Amino acid sequence: MGGPSPCPCARPERVGSCERKADTSAVIVAGGTGERFGDPRGKQFVSLCGLPLMCWSIVAFDRASSVADIVVVCAPDRVREVERDVLGRLSLKKPVSIAPSGATRQASVLSGLSAVPARRELVAVHDAARPLVETEMVERVIAAVREDPALAGAILASRSIDTLKLVEGDTIVATPDRSFYWAAQTPQVFRRRVLLAAHKAAAREEYQGTDDSSLVERIGGRVRCVECPRDNIKITVPEDLAVAEATLERRLLT
Repeated sequence: MGGPSPCPCARPERVGSCERKADTSAVIVAGGTGERFGDPRGKQFVSLCGLPLMCWSIVAFDRASSVADIVVVCAPDRVREVERDVLGRLSLKKPVSIAPSGATRQASVLSGLSAVPARRELVAVHDAARPLVETEMVERVIAAVREDPALAGAILASRSIDTLKLVEGDTIVATPDRSFYWAAQTPQVFRRRVLLAAHKAAAREEYQGTDDSSLVERIGGRVRCVECPRDNIKITVPEDLAVAEATLERRLLT
């Protein structure tokens, strides 16, 4: 695909931001196999504008002044690859550690949480497969939790714009009011102790949630949606990569 020539090294220091309290650890989950994507490398390692796809998420969090450190969760047999081909190509300000992924995404997040310093107040969990997340949105969802003591967490999400159908088999049984429905995205930010308790309860009770927010909701935590652009897409199938590359190229040109 045409477009600007990718720089060999992403440099977060080029982007300025007002200083905020660095009270958040970012856990970037990159342990999936990406079977639906159909690339043996795994979608987090495919090239996006000249860098491995997961680089762009790491850079976005590194630029966030609210983020103190970053934990990358990856398969144990790919640690050297992450160190060499991902972290080795970036000029980062924040300390980065690596935690081993588990058999499921939920287990991988718990592994990443275990690597977060106990003194950290907040944790932002993000899927490496969402490379278009922007630092401004990271800061907004962190601020939502920080500024409301009654919240257990907040997630980026977009309002549903499609008409939704409740279907049994292939037969429509209801058309719910779409104004009640939002599409959950990441990052999802929580108070560290609450998220850890939610994950430990789920592991103990062998409960598998659909995302981290569902685990926190399950133990009674109040979670807020922070509206964000719909272009914070998750790369799942090859055609998603073309959309992401076009969006990222446009941003790099502005």
